[in-house]
Amino acid sequence: MIIFNDFIYASSFTITEPETMTGDDMTAPQLESPRLGERYLLTPGPLTTSFATKEAMLKDWGSRDDDFRAMTRDLRSRLLGLIGRGSDAYDCVPIQGSGSYCVEAMLGSFVPQDGKVLVLANGAYGQRASTTMDYLGRKKVLLDKGDYLPPRGEEVAAILTNDPDITHVFAIHCETSSGILNPIEEIAEATRAGGRKLLIDSMSAFGALPLHPEELGCTAFASSANKCIEGVPGFGFVIARKDEIKAAKGNSHSLSLDVHAQWATMEKTSQWRFTPPTHVVAAFVEALKQHEAEGGVAGRGARYMRNREVMVAGMRSLGFETLLADRWLSPIITTFFCPADPAFSFDRFYDLMRDKGFIIYPGKLTVVESFRVGCIGQMDETVMRAVVVAAKEALEHMGVASAAPPATALEERKRLAA
Repeated sequence: MIIFNDFIYASSFTITEPETMTGDDMTAPQLESPRLGERYLLTPGPLTTSFATKEAMLKDWGSRDDDFRAMTRDLRSRLLGLIGRGSDAYDCVPIQGSGSYCVEAMLGSFVPQDGKVLVLANGAYGQRASTTMDYLGRKKVLLDKGDYLPPRGEEVAAILTNDPDITHVFAIHCETSSGILNPIEEIAEATRAGGRKLLIDSMSAFGALPLHPEELGCTAFASSANKCIEGVPGFGFVIARKDEIKAAKGNSHSLSLDVHAQWATMEKTSQWRFTPPTHVVAAFVEALKQHEAEGGVAGRGARYMRNREVMVAGMRSLGFETLLADRWLSPIITTFFCPADPAFSFDRFYDLMRDKGFIIYPGKLTVVESFRVGCIGQMDETVMRAVVVAAKEALEHMGVASAAPPATALEERKRLAA
């Protein structure tokens, strides 16, 4: 039981860590465990945050006060500092709501009503963007690659050549349905060569993976506070070319999700048009400071990459198989096939992992049973080793003799290899 500020948190689980750590295991400083005793969130956001980030939410802020307006300016400036060369041509527009709000705001603001979007989908979030286009009443072409196959540059080029009415291409940077890191550079190259505009959903990648919109020729991209920056849920942001923001005036289908209107107000007054999530913004600024102290995008990405390497190697040593080959694995989240052993039940596995202090994610594949384990948040390789130990103990508890997947799963993986 943990007592904090007169609140009592009951903790009924313990985290088992490996008995020995030697050599390279000891090179990285260990991050502090959650002080309030909460479970680790092995999810692509919301995710485990630092105590300092939580603590930043204990103060109240006046949304139109000078101190909070200065915080908004600082937030926008810090985010632009992460995009590298050419950032002067871009601006950052925070939007209240979840990441999906920001994607809808981006699509509704930068695609004119007579525009047409090529939506690249290889999972749930590409499909969600396609549905968003239906709600917006904008024309679209959907390239549906199923659960996980990556959209390739040559496919994009062919579609753009055959359909001159397409004005924009929409791509997912990291599709967390499977954990695949999509080939965004070749998609961008095909889009540029076709003379179209590129919109990117970098929800689960920005902050840990390089994204240089000027080099990509990107019109705009969207991300969220509660992903790789390690803030908490409540708002997201659109980073877009200034000339495109100005040209977007009058495009939006929505009062609340109008990127141009939000930007114009922030430029004039440094205020949000409608009530902002003040505590969430304060936490995000603190998270941005921690992100910078860790070494920015490169430092954060290196920790997540190490998390993935340790976790995937450990899970494979238990007999689990990943959906994706190594070349497609992102450092954000990994999909594993469920074991074929009849003693295995994902619901029971989930509960046993939860009892040991870890919240994992069910899979989103439609063809085979799977589950997902996230690598992002305030976690390091020590936690990842504890995850593997917990998985081993869960399998033993269920009486699972082998974690190998069914043959149908391996056949499915061959499609990607081909």
